[in-house]
Amino acid sequence: MTLYGLIGFPLSQSFSKRYFTEKFEEEGIADCRYEAFEIPSIQYLTTLLQQYPELAGFNVTIPYKQEVMAFLQELDGEAASIGACNCIRISEGRLKGYNTDASAFETTLLEQLQPHHTQALILGTGGAAKAVCYTLEKLGIAYKSVSRNPEEGELGYNDLDGAVMEAYPLIINTTPLGSFPKTEGKPDLPYDRINSNHYLYDLVYNPPLTGFLEEGRKRGALIKNGYDMLVAQAELSWNIWTAPVEK
Repeated sequence: MTLYGLIGFPLSQSFSKRYFTEKFEEEGIADCRYEAFEIPSIQYLTTLLQQYPELAGFNVTIPYKQEVMAFLQELDGEAASIGACNCIRISEGRLKGYNTDASAFETTLLEQLQPHHTQALILGTGGAAKAVCYTLEKLGIAYKSVSRNPEEGELGYNDLDGAVMEAYPLIINTTPLGSFPKTEGKPDLPYDRINSNHYLYDLVYNPPLTGFLEEGRKRGALIKNGYDMLVAQAELSWNIWTAPVEK
């Protein structure tokens, strides 16, 4: 039995386990299973690998997309450029890291992107945000990162006045705010400044309509949650795990 999995903390919701379990059943893949491994520290990864020698690959979610890189023997070029990885392939005991977030985000972002969405605010500065930054640079979309503790070149939430909100019509939430089970949360934005010119993209998928997206919907903005991105990155991960081993 070949094992795949997900590491992160906390794992109160596990899209990946449900998705891959259903995929294996629907496609008649009988020799694979997928498990969620909630580890309180990235240091537990070594023990996990020893405990499950049949593990052939795993996904990585909050908060380990950057920390996991210290445990890899090899890194795909795009993942190295991004500075974060969410997909690991294990072959002959060697761990190679990839990033499937960037490609999945790009594909789903473009579904509704309009010509005037030329500047973006990225809420959050973690591993997922790095994939978003990489993608926006690739697409030629200027951006500003927004953080609760802004560093040089970043904005704080107090900086988001009417002029900033008007100048940056694309707003991407990469934080877990508003996700299950704490669904009442949402980024601290001046939502009264959002209008039909805006496009709000939330990497959160559960609930489907977060407080962040609901504020945009009420004001006529385009909105998109993270479900389609999750599906896309999961399929990209599967392709990586099942591709022929490079010699």
